Amino acid sequence: MSIVPSHLGLIIDGNRRWAKEKGLPSFEGHRRGFENLEKIGDLCLKKGVKILTAYCFSVENWKRSEEEVSYLMNLLFLGLDKYTKKCIKNDVQMKVIGQKEKLSKKLQKKIKDSENITKDNKKGILNLAISYGGRAEIVEALKSIKDGEITEDAVNNSLWTAGQPDPDLIIRTGGEKRLSGFLTWQSVYSELYFTDTYWPDFNEQDLEQAFEEYLKRSRRFGK
Repeated sequence: MSIVPSHLGLIIDGNRRWAKEKGLPSFEGHRRGFENLEKIGDLCLKKGVKILTAYCFSVENWKRSEEEVSYLMNLLFLGLDKYTKKCIKNDVQMKVIGQKEKLSKKLQKKIKDSENITKDNKKGILNLAISYGGRAEIVEALKSIKDGEITEDAVNNSLWTAGQPDPDLIIRTGGEKRLSGFLTWQSVYSELYFTDTYWPDFNEQDLEQAFEEYLKRSRRFGK
């Protein structure tokens, strides 16, 4: 087994608690979290990760206050510019997975532009899960299979991650020990790693510890 996962999933958690413990507004936690995603993304690419899928905004997050949601959407809009430039520089594709129709037209256009300009890049894939829910993804996949038998292959080919391998390792920061609807279909044989470290503090040492633990695992895929 490779020392690093080919496909890494990140459940980004703990931004608000990080801010609260430091006496800062929750918005500052989200801002620092977005900055850290760029840093960790760079590290993953350097270490040999081919696909990085980051859980940025779940369908449940729409239930947060209007002010917080608005701030997060603005962060995403601004962050897409930074991530797109980095993806162009590093020859990485950017994809947004989730219910994009729930996003503003302005953000939808920004996403489409970012995806189009990076679609031919070859060295890796950055999936940003925005307005994402695992159950919603499966429902949408089943709806799209209009003709023929519903099989695992048919569902795989209809997911928002169609054509990509399942995640080898999923890391969740912030202390919670659940997947919260992240890649529900794709994570059936993923290795899971949970850390109490809040996302804004998650660094290279934390990433290496997760990879070291991953290397110790025996992946039998149900055999």
